[in-house]
Amino acid sequence: MSNLVNIALKLVKQVQAAQQERERGTGKLKKKSAPRTRRVEHGVRVEYTPELDGDPDPGEVVWTWVPYQEDPNRGKDRPVVIIGRVGDDLAGVPLTSKNKGRNDHVSVGTGAWDPRHRQSWAKVDRLLTIDPDDVRREGAILNKDRFDVVINKLAKYHRLIRP
Repeated sequence: MSNLVNIALKLVKQVQAAQQERERGTGKLKKKSAPRTRRVEHGVRVEYTPELDGDPDPGEVVWTWVPYQEDPNRGKDRPVVIIGRVGDDLAGVPLTSKNKGRNDHVSVGTGAWDPRHRQSWAKVDRLLTIDPDDVRREGAILNKDRFDVVINKLAKYHRLIRP
């Protein structure tokens, strides 16, 4: 019985959240400002402290909005490996499921971040600053050995501050 009550409460919360996203009286969706995800301009403090607690942590693969390289005003939700911090923000490397044989793509294997469990590659030529509030969800913890491979290759493209 309590399971049914929990399901009903979740459903009510989802409906309330959807209503809050609409303008009062018009029913139109409210315009949201674009997430603050952007390229890292300076050194990143690397750390590996994953903890699947609902908050994004370095060492985890999370889902967040990532701007397109061609047009930073547009983008889409993508999995991102969080590799450290820049001030209060996170630093992350976007993942792709398309291996183009490029030197700036590093294999990270498969994981729970991809519902179809496809092979993923970290795009180490791109390092992004991410507001923790813009992270949509946690995906999984990236294995420490894979994390270290990403960091070593990333260091060839970006200035990192290692512990």
